[in-house]
Amino acid sequence: MWLHMGAFGPRRVITADNGEHTPAAPYQLTNNAYSLMDVSDLVFIDAPGAGFSRIAGKDKEKAFWGVDADAYAFTQFITGFLSQYGRWNSPKYLFGESYGTPRSAVVINNLETGQSVDFNGVILLSQILNFALSVDGIENNPGSDEGYITALPTYAATAWYRKLVGPDRPADLKVFLKEVEHFATTEYATALLAGAELEPARRQAIAEKLAHYTGLPVDYVLRADLRITGGMFEKTLQAKDGLTTGRLDSRFSGPDMDPLSKEADYDPQSAALSSAYVTAFNDYARRTLGYGQGKIFKPSVNVFRFWDNAHVPPGAGYTPRAMLNVMPDLASAMKYNPSLKVLLLGGYYDLATPYFQGWYEMHHLQIPASLQANISYSYYESGHMVYAHEASMKALHDDVAAFISKTDNVQAKPARR
Repeated sequence: MWLHMGAFGPRRVITADNGEHTPAAPYQLTNNAYSLMDVSDLVFIDAPGAGFSRIAGKDKEKAFWGVDADAYAFTQFITGFLSQYGRWNSPKYLFGESYGTPRSAVVINNLETGQSVDFNGVILLSQILNFALSVDGIENNPGSDEGYITALPTYAATAWYRKLVGPDRPADLKVFLKEVEHFATTEYATALLAGAELEPARRQAIAEKLAHYTGLPVDYVLRADLRITGGMFEKTLQAKDGLTTGRLDSRFSGPDMDPLSKEADYDPQSAALSSAYVTAFNDYARRTLGYGQGKIFKPSVNVFRFWDNAHVPPGAGYTPRAMLNVMPDLASAMKYNPSLKVLLLGGYYDLATPYFQGWYEMHHLQIPASLQANISYSYYESGHMVYAHEASMKALHDDVAAFISKTDNVQAKPARR
C-alpha cells in the first residue's frame, strides 16, 4: 500500500509535505509523474494475511508468520507469478522497504541458491538486516553499543533540521553528517568501548560533543550514560515545547501523549499520514480498479504474538542464539551470483532504520572486496518513507530508474506501453 500509493504506482495520494498532519478526507489522488512504469512493470505483493489476503488451514500462523516461513511464501509466489505470466526470461528485481529489506535478503538467497533464479538487482529502501543494531530496545542488550553509534548521525540530522545544533550550525547537511559519522566511529565508539573505565574528564567531553550534535542537554546525556535510545531521543528533543519528534520521519512532530514518559508514546509521522494512505487505497481499489467490494483491506496485521523470529542462515544448519541478522543471506546471494547488483536507499531523518546503520551493514557483509563495487547508495532529505517528501520522491524515482536501466541487460530498449 505505501509504495503503491506513495511512490511508484500509476496514481498517488497527496499528503502534507512540511512535517504537518495531513487534514482528514477527502484526500486527493493524482497521476503519478514518478511512477516506475516508465522503466519496469510492477508487482506489489502483500504479506499473507495482509491486504485483501487471508490465511487458512491447520497451524496457519506457523505456516506463514515467521522469518523463514514468510520468505518461503514470497519465494513461492514469485516463481508462481513468473510461470503464470510468462516472465521467466524478463529482467527481474526485488524492491523491499522496511521489513521488506530483511525479507528481500532471505528471499533473494532462496531464489538464487534454492530455485536457480538469478535476479538483476535488489533495491533496499530504509534497510535493517541486523536487528542487534536497532537503537529501539537496545538498552535490553547491554554491552552491545553499535546501535548507538550508527543512530548518532540521524540524531544529528534531526537536530540540524530543527536548528538545534548550536550557533555554528553548518549550512550543508551532508558536510555536517560526514563530521558526525567520523566522530561516531572514532571518539564516540572508543568512549563507549571503555565502559566503566572511561575517565570522568573524557566522559564530560564526549557528553558535550553529543549534546552539540544532538541538541539534547548535556546533563541528560550524562544521566543516560552517553547512550540515547531512539525513543528517548524522540521524547526529549522537543520536550520543552511539549512535542514528540517523529520516529519514521523526524521532520514530523506532535503533542506529547504523556509528558512524564521516558520514551515516545507514539509516532507523529505515522499519525500524520496513515489515514491518507489507507483511505486512498481503499477508495482507489474499489472505485477505480473495481476490486474489493464486500472485502476488508488490512493495511497491517498484528502478527507479533505468533511471529517466529528464528532463522537458519545459509550454511549454518541451525538457528543461532542471537538477534535476527540476515546479512549472511544477502552475502550468500551476492557470492552465488557475482553479477547481482544492490542499491541501498535511505532517508537522513529516519529514526526507525537510521541510514548509517544500513551503510555499516553493507560495509560488514562477508563478501570479497571486489563485490563491494556491486553496491551503490543514495540518500535523501526525508525519512523512512522517502517519498513523503516530493523532491525526494522525484530523486528516488530517478535513482531507481537509472539503476534498472543500467543493469537490465537489455541492449535495445523497447518503448514502454
